[in-house]
Amino acid sequence: MTLRIRDISNDLGVLALLWLAGLYLRLPVLVAPPLAPHIGEALSLSQTHIGALTTLPVFMLAVGALLGSLLIMRMGARNALVAALALVAVSSAARGASSGVTDLLLFSALMGLAIAVMQPALPALLPRWLSPGRIALGSACYMNGMLMGEFIGAGLTLPVIMPLAGDSWRGALLLWSLPGLLVAALLLLPRRNLNAAEATSLHWLPSWRDPLMWQMGLLLGATAALFFGTNAYMASILEQRGEIERLATALFWFNLAQVVASMLMLAVAGRWVARRGPIAASVAGAVLAMILFLLLEGWLAVAFAVLMSFCAGILLILLVTLPPHICGSAHAGRLSAGNFTIGYTLAFAIPLLGGWLADFTGNSLATGWVIVTFAALTLPCAFKLRPDTVRQKGGDN
Repeated sequence: MTLRIRDISNDLGVLALLWLAGLYLRLPVLVAPPLAPHIGEALSLSQTHIGALTTLPVFMLAVGALLGSLLIMRMGARNALVAALALVAVSSAARGASSGVTDLLLFSALMGLAIAVMQPALPALLPRWLSPGRIALGSACYMNGMLMGEFIGAGLTLPVIMPLAGDSWRGALLLWSLPGLLVAALLLLPRRNLNAAEATSLHWLPSWRDPLMWQMGLLLGATAALFFGTNAYMASILEQRGEIERLATALFWFNLAQVVASMLMLAVAGRWVARRGPIAASVAGAVLAMILFLLLEGWLAVAFAVLMSFCAGILLILLVTLPPHICGSAHAGRLSAGNFTIGYTLAFAIPLLGGWLADFTGNSLATGWVIVTFAALTLPCAFKLRPDTVRQKGGDN
């Protein structure tokens, strides 16, 4: 009995560490949107540069997707995770010391590259640190931490962290970033490998001729562009409408909606995962809500932005959990790697194009229209998905 209680206690500690590490998958990225007006004013940033504060780290998630897997194979999952998280904390804090746009974007890119290494390292640690019956719980913990990081970073920065930092955006970045070094140190504590027979080689090279990978990658790009792009340009859109005072509240509920979506998915995942209907409905819902956000004004427009975030959150979870359901284990890794490479590349490029168009036209709403147009164009991909057919084939596309 004593041994079992000790094992449960150890598992709780590991789950807590996984949640904290998951927090830093998104928190450093999503502190940028609420701080964007302050950073833009201090460094004289254009709309394109303001958007890049959020979208450039997202692009690095695509650039570093395969690099992260190679580092894990050479360093081990835990060492790669600790080194990457430490780099995230340092580079994120260093953004606050930037004197111009060049070093600001350089530190943002370095932070995104480090997060790209963290993403495959966390699931690789699950079979080593947790018993088979608790691997699913471990996945839920770090995914919940990731979504909470989005909400905490975007929703609490202005009302909580800025006052603590003396209304300094540089101090706010420091307060959010440096605790990551403590989390990195704590990740060195677990000393167990519960799956010594774990495979040492995985199929990570995507099959670029796989139509399913492109369909899922385009859909992932749509949900990521809607979420990250709207986060990045929310301040600019509200400022143009004369509603900048709504920014803190809008970002709070916009990012909380993703957490609510994850709670819903816990209840319905068994019925919705690997089904075309929920995927298509979530894409359509996100597109319609985004259009209404752009057409309307006031709190009603904010409400539709929150609804869009909710639909995009459901779509994200459906897409991320799809590969293990439709492929054999040997193919799920490379399908996911391809999805992330395609999706996060688009999540960077589409909002950036919108920012360029906003600078060219002088209309901040142009960013939203570019994003929603792209998302609408991915709707046929959702209706063409046939997960049940792929599952019967065993994923050998």
